[in-house]
Amino acid sequence: MNNIVKGILLMLISSIGFAIMTLFVKLSGDLPSVQKTFFRNVVSAVIAFGLVIYHRESLFGKRENQLVLLSRSIFGTLGIIFLFYAIDHLVLSDADMLNKMSPFLVIIFSAIFLKERVLPFQMVTIVMAFIGMLFIIKPSFSADFVPYLVGVLSAIFAAAAYTFLRVLGNREKFYTVVFYFSFFSTIVLLPFLIWLYEPMTGKQLTYLLLAGLFATVGQFGITLAYKYAAARDISIFTYSTVIFTTILSFTFFGEGPDGYSLIGYVIILGAMLYMFFRGRKSAPPV
Repeated sequence: MNNIVKGILLMLISSIGFAIMTLFVKLSGDLPSVQKTFFRNVVSAVIAFGLVIYHRESLFGKRENQLVLLSRSIFGTLGIIFLFYAIDHLVLSDADMLNKMSPFLVIIFSAIFLKERVLPFQMVTIVMAFIGMLFIIKPSFSADFVPYLVGVLSAIFAAAAYTFLRVLGNREKFYTVVFYFSFFSTIVLLPFLIWLYEPMTGKQLTYLLLAGLFATVGQFGITLAYKYAAARDISIFTYSTVIFTTILSFTFFGEGPDGYSLIGYVIILGAMLYMFFRGRKSAPPV
């Protein structure tokens, strides 16, 4: 098995992990998004803590990386809170697809803040993705529009977090980055959890802990995947999450995307496929 195949398999495992995470988040019921985020990240913090200690690495990273680590953690925390709100109020696959706008937004943020050049074909994919997004959210500017807007905001904050990860590069071990983010969000959200806390049943707590476990599988899976293969070879497989969430949404909740959303899915996936193959064609061999 070559490294690209290993990368693809790890990416698929990651996608399954994130899809099951969204299922358990929705199954946990009507709880504050902050509460769901807190318990999801507690699990990730504990697992990442064990890995950092095992490898005898730094828990909080190098001094020169603190601003980047902190910025990544702030935007990542906001992204998860908004994503969980969208999951609770939208069809699972719609919420997931809106969150998957983040790779296109990373291109924009990288151009603005990192001065990276945006190639013409990338501009085409951004426009296509924006059109696809409109089909999914079907803007009506009514109260029903709010969850879709929150879903878009989750993608914006996630893209900001990923942009800071690009700045960070390989300057820190992946488990240090995961621990820093998970620990930060847990500490910051604790006061809000105390203020907004709603009593949970044992089943709800179990669902949230399982959401945290599978989120960690997703995080580690995608991180390890990129260690085996270049992004241009495997990044497209992150979109397999939408297939898994659609299946889970229909199986457990009898929900499915409407016709307009399906058109949006096709447009966004088409944009990603175009960017994937066009990027591979223009990339230098490795």
